[in-house]
Amino acid sequence: MFETLVVLSGGMDSAVLLADCVDKGQRCVAISFDYGSKHNACELPLAKAMCESLGVTHTLVPLPFINDLFDSSLLQSGESVPDGAYDAANMKSTVVPFRNGIMLSIAAGYAESVGASRVVLASHAGDHFIYPDCRPDFNEALSTAIKIGTDGQVTLAFPFAHIDKRAIGDLGRTLGVDFSATWTCYKGGAAHCGTCGACDERKYALRYDEGLDPTTYLK
Repeated sequence: MFETLVVLSGGMDSAVLLADCVDKGQRCVAISFDYGSKHNACELPLAKAMCESLGVTHTLVPLPFINDLFDSSLLQSGESVPDGAYDAANMKSTVVPFRNGIMLSIAAGYAESVGASRVVLASHAGDHFIYPDCRPDFNEALSTAIKIGTDGQVTLAFPFAHIDKRAIGDLGRTLGVDFSATWTCYKGGAAHCGTCGACDERKYALRYDEGLDPTTYLK
């Protein structure tokens, strides 16, 4: 019987969340989604490898309709991902409409099916002002809906909701997370571009200026 279902992208935040749950002795299962983002091909193999290294069952769910129907520069069907700072004006085009609502609904159904009582997502305080489906009011509303919709069998939690990405990076370092085996860059190239907003935030989170970031960047 599983206890916690971790939504695992292959990025640094969800990698730290999975490591933290395992470190706390929780019986975990992980779920990832292939929704057609430019960086899915970089992230998903890493998510699978993380689970294999930790002995965690991993399930991959394809969601091709998101890339086919939705508008976002994050998607393969969208425009180019912008360079620049990780702020609302610059990152607005990377919003994938209702992505977390869709994925968390699927995760809740899967959790109920495999007997996991809790779904966790690694959205953090820095996401709230940019992405509508990461904000506290959305999280609270969806948590209520999932609890009602599963007859109280599944709860939804956001353990990193009140900390920023740097705090997540620091936590991951104490847990021994190999950040070189995680992916952040939204462009999905052969290496992290180092210039998009996601890379900019990763550098901050992993203390690039202090020489602690193991990531290889093109710039």
